[in-house]
Amino acid sequence: MPKIELIHVTKRWGDFFGADDLNMTIEDRGFVTLLGPSGCGKTTTLRMIAGLETPTSGTIKINGQTVFSSHDGINVPPNKRHVGFLFQNYALWPHMTVYKNIHFGLENVKEEMPLHASEMEKYAKLAKAAKNLALIRKSAEEAVNMKSKKIDEDKYLLNLIDNFEISMSSAKELRALKVETLDDVSAQAALVHFAEACLDKANLAHAKIVAKGYEVDDKYDYIDPKNNNEPVVKKRHLDKEEMDLRLRHVARVVKIGEFMDRYPSELSGGQQQRVAIARTLAPGPKVLFMDEPLSNLDAKLRLEMRAELKRLHVETGSTFVYVTHDQLEAMTLATKICLINNGVIQQYDPPLTVYSRPNNIFVADFVGNPAINFIEVKAAQNGDKIALKGLDGHLVANFVPNEPLSLEAEVTLRKEEAQKAEEEAAARRAEKGFVEKGNTDKAFNYHIPTVNGTLDSKEERNVGDDDYLLAIRPEFIKEGKGSLHAEVYAALPSGMETTIRLRIGDYILTGVVFGGVDYPVGQKVDLDVRGNRILLYDRHSEKLISTGRLELLPPEK
Repeated sequence: MPKIELIHVTKRWGDFFGADDLNMTIEDRGFVTLLGPSGCGKTTTLRMIAGLETPTSGTIKINGQTVFSSHDGINVPPNKRHVGFLFQNYALWPHMTVYKNIHFGLENVKEEMPLHASEMEKYAKLAKAAKNLALIRKSAEEAVNMKSKKIDEDKYLLNLIDNFEISMSSAKELRALKVETLDDVSAQAALVHFAEACLDKANLAHAKIVAKGYEVDDKYDYIDPKNNNEPVVKKRHLDKEEMDLRLRHVARVVKIGEFMDRYPSELSGGQQQRVAIARTLAPGPKVLFMDEPLSNLDAKLRLEMRAELKRLHVETGSTFVYVTHDQLEAMTLATKICLINNGVIQQYDPPLTVYSRPNNIFVADFVGNPAINFIEVKAAQNGDKIALKGLDGHLVANFVPNEPLSLEAEVTLRKEEAQKAEEEAAARRAEKGFVEKGNTDKAFNYHIPTVNGTLDSKEERNVGDDDYLLAIRPEFIKEGKGSLHAEVYAALPSGMETTIRLRIGDYILTGVVFGGVDYPVGQKVDLDVRGNRILLYDRHSEKLISTGRLELLPPEK
C-alpha cells in the first residue's frame, strides 16, 4: 500500500483559495480523516489526491510516484492512480444485481499486472478442498432449510465458496459430487478420485506454463526464472476466474455474499453501503477515498458502519482517506485527523492528541462534545506557576504548567513569529503572479455562554499582553471540595452520563458526570478542576502555549 505526499499544494478559483499551501504525508495503511466545517476544503483536498480536481500549484506523490506537479507539468489521470472512490451517494446500478454491480467494475479493469495461472490455482484449491470431508459436510448441514429440511442450493454453494475461498464454478464442481448423500467410506473414495483428477489438471496447466519458460509463485502468478524470478507483467484484462475470486473475496470481507442475486432496491441502506464498498475494493485500489459515505444513514446504522469500516481497514491493509464534518466520526475511525479550516491545515495528529492537546483555539472548540469551556483570564508570572484570575473574580487559581513556562519569553516569541510571518507575506506579495487570498484567514470567533446570552470574542477590541484563554474539557470539572462555587443551571441525564450546565456568577460552564445521576436545577455545588490536561492559549496568536493543572484558590471578595 502506498504513502501519499502533498507538498505545497494550493487550489484556488480566482482569489478564492479552496486549499492553501497544504503539506501532509499519509502513511502506508493509515486511516486519515479530513475534518472541518462545511466549505473548509476537505472534499477539494480529497479530489486533488484522486485526480478529480487539478491543483493550481504544488506536488502530489503516491507511493513515491509523482502524480501531479505544477512545476514539471505532470498530471496523471484518475484511472491511472489506482485509487477507489466511495461517494455520499452509493451510485449503484438499479437494473443490475449486486453481483453484476461489482462484476461490472472488474470487467473494465485493464492494466499492467502479473500473468496469473488461474486454471492451475482453481484445480489446486479444489484438490485441497476435496481432502476436507468434514468441512464439506458442515457446509451442507448449515445450508439445510429449517422448515423444508432440504438443502438450500444457493446457501450450500455460498458456504463452499466462503469455507474454501474458491470461485462459484469451483463450488459447483465440488457440489456435483453430492457427498452429503453418501456414507463416509463412499464419500471419501469419491473425493480421493476427484482430488486426483484435479491435481492432474493443475499439473497439466503448470506444465504448459513451464513449457513457455516460466514458473509459478505461491500466489499463482507467473515468474521468470531467467530474470531473478521477477513477476511476468503484461497489460491485460482479468480472466473470468480471477474476477469471480476477487468478487467473492470482497463479498466475504463486507459480509454480503447472500445478497448477490438481489437488486439495490431490495437492500437496506447499510447493505447498499456494503455493496458500494465491495465494488470499490474489488479492483484492488491502492487507496480508498470516502467522501462522507455514512451521512445518508440513520444514527444507529452509522454507528454499526463505523465499526465495519474500522474492521475493514485492518482486514484489507489499505490506505483510507475519509472526509467528514462529524468530529465523533473522525475521532472513532482515524489513525490520524487532518483538521482543516478555510483551506489551511490547523492540526494533523492522532485523534487523542488532537483532543487532549489542540494546537489552537479553533481546534479546541471544534473537537469535543460537549464543547470545551473557554474562560478569559488575566495571567501573571508567579515563580514557576502562572497566577490566573477570571469569571469576574470567581476563579482565582495558579496554573501549574507541565513544562517550564515563561510568559515574558512567550510574548517575545509571539511578536518575533508575527514579524517573521509578515515579512514572509510581504515577500510572497512581491512575487510575480501573486494572488491575494480573497477568503482571508481571520481570528477565530470563540463564544463564552452566559445567563444573558453569548459573549463573542470578536466584540472585544483591546486585548492586552496579560490576556489569555483558559480551556477546560467538561470531564475535568468535578463536584468536590474545591473553592469554585456554582449553581446547577440545567442537568441533562442520558443514562450513561449526565451533562450539567453550571452557573458561576453570570457565566455558564459545562461539566460531565459519568453514571446515572441527576441534579435539581438550582442546587448549590462546590467544584474542583482535576487533571493535568488543562489548556492555556495566547489570545493574540490563538496558539496553545502550555498544558498543566489548576490549583484553585479562594475567590476574590
